Amino acid sequence: MTNALIYLIVMVAVAAVVFLLAALVFGRGEELAPLPPGASPTRLPADDITAEDVRELKFQQVFRGYKMSEVDWVLRRLATEVGELRARVEELESSDRA
Repeated sequence: MTNALIYLIVMVAVAAVVFLLAALVFGRGEELAPLPPGASPTRLPADDITAEDVRELKFQQVFRGYKMSEVDWVLRRLATEVGELRARVEELESSDRA
């Protein structure tokens, strides 16, 4: 019985030392606060999206790729921006013809 107790104490001590070493090597628990539910680190300006804005886009990665809701949101925003630009081009071209 005392041998089992000694082994248990030694195992706990070894586990504590390994944990402390890992904490020192890999960080001290400094983590960013989690994002609130539904929040996204993906950012785009409210209007006038530029090519550089699109190049700098970063999506949150999840288990099987990128977070689908973020990608869908960006695609909707870009589609709106492209639609507005095409409408503006059409308007300017029709005013040049007149």
